[in-house]
Amino acid sequence: MSIIEKAAKKLGGTTGQGATPQPARTEDAPRKEESLIEAALARQKELSRHQAQSAAMPDVGTMSEVRTAPESRMEPVPQAEEPAESTSQYQSINLARMHRMGMITPDAEKSQIAEEFRIIKRPLIANAFGQGATRVKNGNRIMVTSSLPGEGKSFCAINLALSMAMEMDRTVLLVDADVARPRVPEYLGIHSDLGLLDVLRDKKLRLSDVMIRTDIAKLTILPAGRTYKRATELLASSAMTDLVEDIGSRYHDRIIIFDSPPLLATSESSVLATHMGQIVMVVEAEKTSEEAVREALSHIQTCEVVSMLLNKATPSPGADYYYGYYGSYGK
Repeated sequence: MSIIEKAAKKLGGTTGQGATPQPARTEDAPRKEESLIEAALARQKELSRHQAQSAAMPDVGTMSEVRTAPESRMEPVPQAEEPAESTSQYQSINLARMHRMGMITPDAEKSQIAEEFRIIKRPLIANAFGQGATRVKNGNRIMVTSSLPGEGKSFCAINLALSMAMEMDRTVLLVDADVARPRVPEYLGIHSDLGLLDVLRDKKLRLSDVMIRTDIAKLTILPAGRTYKRATELLASSAMTDLVEDIGSRYHDRIIIFDSPPLLATSESSVLATHMGQIVMVVEAEKTSEEAVREALSHIQTCEVVSMLLNKATPSPGADYYYGYYGSYGK
């Protein structure tokens, strides 16, 4: 029975079976009846509103979870990683200075030095990509070195890289691996601070942080980096093996030229040679002894393809060229 029905019964109904009628009401009876009915209706309305609110609200435990849920439960949106070699640096090569030094420049007219390196690069490219010959394992990794300092191996490494960068379907990464006496930035007229050794030492440093993209579209530079007294151990480390494997296999059209230290001057070049598919050994004409050449060759026996470049040869009368002989050293 509702509150209204109870109130009505109390006011005008019986109190039970056999109950006698209530005495006659006074003048105030209608007003009291109306007041009681209005109060009952108000209470009924309030009760209904309270029940509706209780049904809509979650229980205390649910509300507590919502209020105290830690932010750590939210998974961060994964960020797309940048390509390992999306180089963050860009520098212009001083072509005018290189031209004055007698080096190859992309904007120069046909020159004897450019023709010489066209001849030099052709068998190297064929070995690297199996063009008309058997493809050499890791043949796109080419180390340029010499027996002794001063024979012109950095000059030759840079010119070889520039010549290969002019190929229509090749890209070139020039690595300054002469960590004791880096010369590549000096020749190219660029600035470098961090480089190869820094990437090997610091796992947080990415290769893309130190590589330099140049205004020669297909040529990228990896500087040597800051000097380190245990450079040989770094070059012999598993980190170096992983790095060489990565840069050597990342792009199918890439050629990597390593400007290496002289073989008889430091131990780094012998270690570096173990990662190579081809080695170009620069020999200064009329200066480097045969004994020095043979001793240097004994340090790179792990590489099956070694070519020799005779540098600074005296030109024949009427000829204007810098390089005299290029051939392969058979083992």
